[in-house]
Amino acid sequence: MRRAALALLALACIAASGPTAWAKLALLAGLPQLAVPLASDPAIRGVALYQARRFAEADKAFAEAGRSVTYNRGLSLAAVGNYILAEAYFDAVLFANAADSEARENRNVVAALYDPVVGIGDETGRIAVQVVTPPDEAPTERFSADMPPLDVGRLVADDAWLATLADDPGEFLRLRLSDEYTRRLSLGFAAPEEGDPW
Repeated sequence: MRRAALALLALACIAASGPTAWAKLALLAGLPQLAVPLASDPAIRGVALYQARRFAEADKAFAEAGRSVTYNRGLSLAAVGNYILAEAYFDAVLFANAADSEARENRNVVAALYDPVVGIGDETGRIAVQVVTPPDEAPTERFSADMPPLDVGRLVADDAWLATLADDPGEFLRLRLSDEYTRRLSLGFAAPEEGDPW
C-alpha cells in the first residue's frame, strides 16, 4: 500500500511540474519523438529533435535557445552540413573551456570534413588598405583583396629580412611607433609634429 501511495505521489509531482518534466522523462526513456511536443524549453526540444534525427529542426531550436547550448548547436550544424559554422561553435566552446576534450575531438572531425579556405595575400603578406575620405567626414580605412596594397615595394618579413635586423627590441619598437605615427598622419588621425618649442 505504501509503495502504491509513493508511486502515486511521484506521478502527482511529475504531473504538477508540467510537460517539461514529462519531456525529460521521455528523453530518459529513449522516446525523443514523444518528448518533442511536450518540451517548451527550446534547449530540451532541440535535444529531443536531435535524438529523433530531425537535425534541421533541432538546429533551429538550439539557435532559439542561445548561448547556453553552444556545444549542441555545433553538433546540429555539423549534422545539417554547415561544417564551417559548426567548427566555429566548437571553437567557442573551447574558448570558454580549453580542456573540453569532446569539443576538441568534434572540432577536429568537423574540420576534416571540408577543405580549409585559404586567402590570397599581397606581396607583403598583409591585407591591402585603401584610405577613403568621404565628403565632410574623417578619413577611414577600407580593406579589400582586390585593391593594390599600399606598401608595394617593401620587403617581405622572411628569414633573410629578419637576419638583417639588430637584436634590439628598443630599436624595433621605435621603428614600429614611427611607422604607426606615419600611418595615422596619412589618415589625418594625428597632428603633424611641430618644430622645437624651445
